[in-house]
Amino acid sequence: MSFLEGKPHVRGIINNIVFMPWEDICFVTGGSDHAVVCWTEKEEENLWIPKALHRSMHSSAVMGVAGMQHKKSVMSAGADKKIIGFDLQAGRADYNHQLDSKCMSVLPNPHDFNLFMVQTGTLEKQLRLFDIRARQREVHAFGWKQESSDSQSALINQAWSPDGLYITSGSVDPVIHIFDIRYNSHKPSQSIRAHQKRVFKAVWHHTLPFLISISSDLNIGLHKVN
Repeated sequence: MSFLEGKPHVRGIINNIVFMPWEDICFVTGGSDHAVVCWTEKEEENLWIPKALHRSMHSSAVMGVAGMQHKKSVMSAGADKKIIGFDLQAGRADYNHQLDSKCMSVLPNPHDFNLFMVQTGTLEKQLRLFDIRARQREVHAFGWKQESSDSQSALINQAWSPDGLYITSGSVDPVIHIFDIRYNSHKPSQSIRAHQKRVFKAVWHHTLPFLISISSDLNIGLHKVN
């Protein structure tokens, strides 16, 4: 194990880190300093060189970052309610959308490379589906009624099914919510009461109808999905 020498984030913490889904090996970080940074490997020296993609397009902490599969574009979602798409080849933002609530994560669809889901802090509209081709509007909003009075947390995460048709979300309630993006409904197609405390994340098996989940009750759940 080794630690990288570069410290491009000038203050606060790094909120998100993810490898990009491209042939060139690189990863992106998003920080509390409002910056989105791309790290590229110099193979002959075994060094990782950071380059800030932007530092002022967000006016608050960057909470989520992700790379789009079919083009060299980095999506970032911030506590300033903004979603930014930055085209690396053009060197500029080619997508900019303002929401009505803080954004906590961004997750590209694994099957349709134009789609991505953003988690927001709006109750009953916690998940927003976007198509990168349809600028300035969301395709659909999904959500659930929350039993707990706790605010939506960035510790709650989502996961796509391998076919890109379903997305799971944890919850501040002891429930896993499953949404089918093919249907024009805002409510979950299925909700599994799975734990004793809040659910952080539930992820899919690649071929079998199983979910595994983690929770603040410290248990790992294994669930068969109908």
